[in-house]
Amino acid sequence: MEKLVSTTDNASISPDMVRKLDEKILKHSHDADAAMKAFEGMDGQVIELTPEKNKALLRKIDWHLMPIMCLVYGLNYLDKTTLSYASVMGLRLPSSSNKLASGINLTSDHYQWLGSLFYFGYIAWEYPTTRLLQLLPLGKYSAFNIIMWGLVLSCFAAVENYAGAIAIRFFLGVFESAVTPGFALFTSQWYTKKEQGSRTAIWFSFNGWAQIFGGCVAYGIAVGCRETGTIIEPWKIVFLVTGLLTTCVGFLFLWIMPDNQLNCRWLSKEDQILAIERVRMNQQGIGNKHYKFYQIKEALTDPLSWAFFFYALIADIPNGGISNFFSQLIVGFGYTPEQSLLYGTPGGAVEVVFLIACGWAGDRYGYRVLISMIGLCTAMIGMILIVALPLSNNSGRLAGYYLTQASPTPFVALLSLLASNVAGYTKKTTVAAMYLIGYCVGNIIGPQTFRPSDAPRYVPAEVTIIVCWGVCLGILAFIHFYCVHQNKKKAQIRSAPGYVRLENQEWLDLTDKENPEFIYTL
Repeated sequence: MEKLVSTTDNASISPDMVRKLDEKILKHSHDADAAMKAFEGMDGQVIELTPEKNKALLRKIDWHLMPIMCLVYGLNYLDKTTLSYASVMGLRLPSSSNKLASGINLTSDHYQWLGSLFYFGYIAWEYPTTRLLQLLPLGKYSAFNIIMWGLVLSCFAAVENYAGAIAIRFFLGVFESAVTPGFALFTSQWYTKKEQGSRTAIWFSFNGWAQIFGGCVAYGIAVGCRETGTIIEPWKIVFLVTGLLTTCVGFLFLWIMPDNQLNCRWLSKEDQILAIERVRMNQQGIGNKHYKFYQIKEALTDPLSWAFFFYALIADIPNGGISNFFSQLIVGFGYTPEQSLLYGTPGGAVEVVFLIACGWAGDRYGYRVLISMIGLCTAMIGMILIVALPLSNNSGRLAGYYLTQASPTPFVALLSLLASNVAGYTKKTTVAAMYLIGYCVGNIIGPQTFRPSDAPRYVPAEVTIIVCWGVCLGILAFIHFYCVHQNKKKAQIRSAPGYVRLENQEWLDLTDKENPEFIYTL
């Protein structure tokens, strides 16, 4: 819920400040958003979007976009975590004629580096891919990356040594780097600010569903191969199944997902206009392909951008460790490798529940960031249980692991705020790149905290995770109060003498900081 702050105290807003602000807006108003094309030649024509029509249009958009976005994002997580399943299915073992116990001979810290190499590819291509998301047709470029990452993942089944595995993990990161920023752009393009938090939570929650599905599939493959025999290593089957499934879904995504409202095949011409009109209130538009240096400069000097970056960096040190080592953590609790595949699945259910509940509450009651802190505090309690409970208390430590799966809740809240609270298309893609570069750096560091010498408990890594989450709580509080302060300043500007709002100011591709009409979602 957007919080509008009204004030009559305009003492800090001088007429000269308002004049300079107006001049800046006029200077940047000549390269408008793509949405302006939809309204060309409609002078004097009334566009009526009734509540009933808006509700029906939203339902149509949801039924077309959300299923495919959820499916793709679930595969996005599943494809990253196949390495964790493979690690307890024989991947780390030396090559052998016994297919049930044959791998690529990972020794020393090879496995940790395979976990990190994915994010080296991701970070290397993150800024170029966000620029391409702005420049190229959004739906088609996203579909290309989905198809390619599925093909690359399938190739892991042909890997025979550590060098081949490094190459696959690097290029997997390259192609997956377009997914999260692309989905943030889709969400801001099609949904109002009040709708973005819950929609982001829904498609991101399929990380949890993927964990449930992936664990069951890997367990079924492991048990089936053990009981009936196999001519191919079980871990290779996992990579083939997930990779080929992703490729097929990529072609489906190409068919369904439009680049924006203007070329959407499942909307009539009238509904295309109304779909743009309904997001007018966002003050963000639907896209601009021109590279605007002043927006990059603003992104790099905006405290909110850096708060997003440092949150992603620090929060994803725990994520990088847990996502790559959760199967081995569960084995360390006293369970067998096969049991670890199955017992990891309830953690996905915890993630789904927290993400959807907090996403809904954030949109319903406002304060997305503060509500998301509940998930992070729950995760901290879980990790404290893992550290504090004795090694013999297997079930208690496993329950602690399940609680840690609530930790993505604030990350998703900030991802939805990146869609809601950053305007100017060049600035939005730049901040998205910063956020995900921080995400990559954290995930590169994370696996390195799980040292082989600390197995099976990995206490130093677990303590590091608790400290990181504690720092993240402070960053979340800063983001909330900074947005509150900025809304107060904008309210003063709008109520100051001499302030004039331009016609169609929503479609001028202005940044969130330069547009006084832009209100930050809390």
